[in-house]
Amino acid sequence: MSVQLAGGLRQYEALRLLLGDVVEALGATGGMVHVGGAGIGHLYLAASSGLSRSLAETWREIGWDAQAPPALAARDNAYVCTPGTGTPGPMGGRYCAAVVGTGMAATPVPAPHGPLGALSVFTAAPDGLDAKERSLLAATAERIAEDLRSAPATPRTSTTAADKISGIGTWQWDFAGGTVEWDKAALTILGVAGDTLGSTVESWMDIVHPDDLVQVIAASEQAIRTRRAFGLEYRVRRPDGSLRWVESRGHVLPDDSDRPYRAIGTLRDITDDRLAQHSVGRALQHMSDGLLTVGKDWRITFANMAAEHLLGPSGELIGRVPWKALSGIDPRCLEAACRRAMAEGRPTGLDAQLAATRRWHHLRLVPIPDGLIIYFTDVHDARQREAEQLAAEHAAATRTARIGELTGALAVAVTTTDVVDAVADHVLPLFGAVGLNVFTKEAEHLVLVGAVGYSKEFLDRVNGLLVQDSTPVNQSLHSRSPIFVPSQEEFLRRYPELADFPAEGEKQAWAFLPLIASGQPIGACVISFDRPQAFTSEERTLFTAVSGLFAQALARARLYDTEHTRAQTLQRGLLPRALPDLPTMTAAARYLPATAGMEIGGDWYDVIPLSGERVALVIGDVMGHGLAEAATMGRLRTAVHTLADLDLPPGEVLSHLNDTVSSLGDEFYATCLYAVYDPTSGVCTVASAGHPAPAVVLPDGAVRFPDVPVNPPLGAGVPPFDAGTLELLDDSLLILYTDGLVESSTLDIDQGRARLAQQLAHALPLPPQHPAGKVFRASWPSGRGGTGRLERLCDALVDNLLPAQQQTSDDTALLIAAPHPLAPGDIASWPLPLEPEAAGQARGHVRDRLAAWGLDGLTATTELLVSELIGNVVRHAEGPIALRMLRGRTLVCEVSDGSSSTPRIRRAAETDEGGRGLQLVAALAQRWGARYTATGKCIWTEQPLPARHE
Repeated sequence: MSVQLAGGLRQYEALRLLLGDVVEALGATGGMVHVGGAGIGHLYLAASSGLSRSLAETWREIGWDAQAPPALAARDNAYVCTPGTGTPGPMGGRYCAAVVGTGMAATPVPAPHGPLGALSVFTAAPDGLDAKERSLLAATAERIAEDLRSAPATPRTSTTAADKISGIGTWQWDFAGGTVEWDKAALTILGVAGDTLGSTVESWMDIVHPDDLVQVIAASEQAIRTRRAFGLEYRVRRPDGSLRWVESRGHVLPDDSDRPYRAIGTLRDITDDRLAQHSVGRALQHMSDGLLTVGKDWRITFANMAAEHLLGPSGELIGRVPWKALSGIDPRCLEAACRRAMAEGRPTGLDAQLAATRRWHHLRLVPIPDGLIIYFTDVHDARQREAEQLAAEHAAATRTARIGELTGALAVAVTTTDVVDAVADHVLPLFGAVGLNVFTKEAEHLVLVGAVGYSKEFLDRVNGLLVQDSTPVNQSLHSRSPIFVPSQEEFLRRYPELADFPAEGEKQAWAFLPLIASGQPIGACVISFDRPQAFTSEERTLFTAVSGLFAQALARARLYDTEHTRAQTLQRGLLPRALPDLPTMTAAARYLPATAGMEIGGDWYDVIPLSGERVALVIGDVMGHGLAEAATMGRLRTAVHTLADLDLPPGEVLSHLNDTVSSLGDEFYATCLYAVYDPTSGVCTVASAGHPAPAVVLPDGAVRFPDVPVNPPLGAGVPPFDAGTLELLDDSLLILYTDGLVESSTLDIDQGRARLAQQLAHALPLPPQHPAGKVFRASWPSGRGGTGRLERLCDALVDNLLPAQQQTSDDTALLIAAPHPLAPGDIASWPLPLEPEAAGQARGHVRDRLAAWGLDGLTATTELLVSELIGNVVRHAEGPIALRMLRGRTLVCEVSDGSSSTPRIRRAAETDEGGRGLQLVAALAQRWGARYTATGKCIWTEQPLPARHE
């Protein structure tokens, strides 16, 4: 029923506030307000405080003759108390079960002709309430009664002649039987088919909206007691879930003893009238311009306050045709303009001097589906004062220029942040605003993506309220119409539940603008001011235009952000998640996408452990940007891993990669550098296909760019690919990079290398022999300690060579590796004769070496593996033979010979005497394999070390 009480609160909310106060003051555990009486036959729960949902449901409805304290207090019009004794007391049934161990105190809600209901509280006090507490309870009941009695009657809506003869239902209420009968028209209004509504008073109360139920009960009971005619407007909930406003009018009939026994009345659907009254009237009543609405029959149906000020009271305007109601305007001219606007469906206008004010106004005639809207804009000063006209023209020109600047800024804005910044820089000065909030629609809720002129605390609170549909931001988005609030007073009137927001945000006027792109709502923005604003029709139109530009740019930016995020996710997924932690190589890497443009690139890097504690380092760059190049990078990275497992030399790896790229088409090219580091010799074999040479930082701090054989890029080269060797000493660094780190449109590769060397010199600690050196580089120990130092070095190089604000058109990959040669004591090798007794000699060497290393537990397995490998070599290969053992992250055994034939596991038949050796090797070793060497091949096995040796 939307009855308004003091403070602008709905009646239900006011009751809850009063109830909460008295519950807190009395130290009670909960409280209730019931309304109703003998006429209705029940008391209904109007408000509760401190009650769970299940307990409130227990007390939702109380029979008038029940023994519960609320019914006793209302029926006897007296205070009732049941102390908390722990026993049921006088109540029975479901009421008793709800309050065992807790007492109740109830007092009637007074009225001249009998109580309107009862106020009750739950209390555990053994003696109930004392005199002072009872007085407070009674005073609260008086206040509740005043609110119920003082609620202003809902204004009667207009009723046409058609309403009087159709669309009105009737009802009859029998007080003695507690039944209500509805005719067919009334049931139609209530949306009920047949007699499914039921004839009890309870069935009627069930369809009344909960917010209106209190007033319906109170007004009905009052009418029964006073025997007066009554009229109510309230909402009902139809069975299909829809809400309708109805007007119920009736009067009470007395029996022969002058006691009320029956009420009869009518029911009318007034939903359309209410919507017109609340949505149109409230939105337009306070416009700064005068406004008239004209129906299709050319009669005035609405006049706002500004129009009444110009033309006279609305009572003298409603129902008249505009060219007869507007004195001082040529009726033929106005009639022609009105008919032309309606016929052409386009707005038109004319200037006229109104007789009442003798001031010139511009009448803008805007056709709408239901008729015509006439706006009155005062242009008297503009016509009288040429200087002001010139100033207005200048202001319009300035706004046009700024709109052009805004359009240009939005055209080049790429991300959502760019768009928000462009609006803040150009729109706020355009309107003289000081605050901006930008929201985007994510799923079903709005999310704050940018703000200017507000504190973080305020924005955090705004974020928490975005889920509520009642906020003006959500309302503007749902209605797809802007909402203009010209002052704090207007904001408080419209949104009393947000009364503290204007002061907290330090703003005094707001424009809530929906952002619609391609017909779909994508977000909203709020432009706020530090002083009240009139929001003229021109400004509102400009706001609408700006919001359209903003929405299109924001939609484009969101698409960019989404695609960019997906591209970055794809790029990261194709790169290594983490580099392996190896005892012979510590490494750290960085990948930085291009900052100019959205597309991903094809730069990549990898660190791959090989047999014999060797490590492969690879870095590459697929030429171009986009998903195709990223996919090519993924193929190459997978191919590199496959070729690395085959233990092919770097030159052969590049040859196979060249075939892979060539098969993709002539438009694909890539550069790649593949290096294999052998910790037993400290030698790194490097092959490059069109890739920049690596940088080597020597132990003395010098930076060198060694000569590496140059081969064409992958996809353009012809095998073989030449390789070179580098000697990497302990405490040295090998730095691999793509051209994005050292080359740009303003920097050639030689200059870029010089900058890289300079930054390395600045970032690295001084060598010990330097006069200022105090700490030896210790360098880059394996494990997390060394990785942390390399990570910091990566950050230093990236920050200095690629500043955050620099726009680059190429991706960048950086890989820094610190080699760790195996200690001589972890390497053992012996030559063996190409004779059967070689196996026995090898077993002896294994026993001695494992004993020296403290690995006796691996002796039996290692002897068996070595015996099988040497037996296979003696049987199928040629000399010379050698055995080598390495103690690294695993125990490695290598048997080399002069043959290039590769051993393969085969399935031996039951009658075969041999063929099972490699099956045994595969079963006993963690890994095994073979690789080619300069003199033949090498068969190797790996066994895990005990935990204390790892």
